[in-house]
Amino acid sequence: MSSTDWKVPRAAQPKPEDYVFDLDRTLSSVVGLSAIVPSDAFTAETLGTERAGNGVLIRETGLVLTIGYLITEAESVWLSLNDGRVVPGDVLAIDQETGFGLVQALSRPNLPAMPFGRSAEAEIGDRVVLAGGGGRARSVAARIAAKQEFAGYWEYLLEEAIFTAPAHPNWGGTALIGDAGELLGIGSLQLQQKRGGRSDQVNMVVPIDLLPPILDDLLTRGRRATPARPWLGFFAAEVENRVAIAGVASRGPAEKAGLQPGDILLAVAGQPAQDLASLFRLIWRCGEAGAKVPLRILRGGRVADIAVHSTDRQSMLKKPRLH
Repeated sequence: MSSTDWKVPRAAQPKPEDYVFDLDRTLSSVVGLSAIVPSDAFTAETLGTERAGNGVLIRETGLVLTIGYLITEAESVWLSLNDGRVVPGDVLAIDQETGFGLVQALSRPNLPAMPFGRSAEAEIGDRVVLAGGGGRARSVAARIAAKQEFAGYWEYLLEEAIFTAPAHPNWGGTALIGDAGELLGIGSLQLQQKRGGRSDQVNMVVPIDLLPPILDDLLTRGRRATPARPWLGFFAAEVENRVAIAGVASRGPAEKAGLQPGDILLAVAGQPAQDLASLFRLIWRCGEAGAKVPLRILRGGRVADIAVHSTDRQSMLKKPRLH
């Protein structure tokens, strides 16, 4: 979906009279974002070389918060402001644990920054706006549908993600805005969630409370100060109460160790892996990036032990090019 050929249906758009804050001024803090990634980048095959989404201005100096997969390995980033200007940006940081990404606009936007709220205080049923760059026409009036653990198949885990409905059609990097016009999170995914016997489309949002503890490190170091988690480079899925390998990253540790799609992951370091969340926690308990991770797998009806020498996911990626 391009940044110019779509609008949220009018009935789903937020209406200024429904909010106590200045809706249009708040939405002017949300920008469109596009990125170009080299064809030889590690993530080019899975995420593509042309990526588009959104971001939110969190400092008036031009600091933009977005979702990291949009800008991972990007060689150029452009920010589309609500007043029609398009300005270049530099990728400053991507945090693998939360999924947040930071971009610095190379021209001062002269737009308001959105203040942080407290995502921990947001409650199920609260009225929110999920906003994309482009104002009301690209924003959705929504409610918080759930707050719960989320495990992503790419070795990713949030202790308490926020889920909103109805879903935003261009969700990546959207701003989750609370009832006081404050930033509560950044949109990451669109998912199906079963509620009351039916499946609804919802957006998964990364809570903003995860950012302040690491923001200074991201700005000064380009990453968090704590050691990187061990990364194995596989994609996993829960199948019939078991965890199975769905794919392996090219040139990643799992591929080098001989893991294959279809392998069932039974245990990590002797501890049973019952679901995606428990699998990831067990892997991360093995130490920091570089640690050996002993796995017990089931393949073709036979049990085998495989040791995977983990790495830092960031080490597989092209580094940002600053202007």
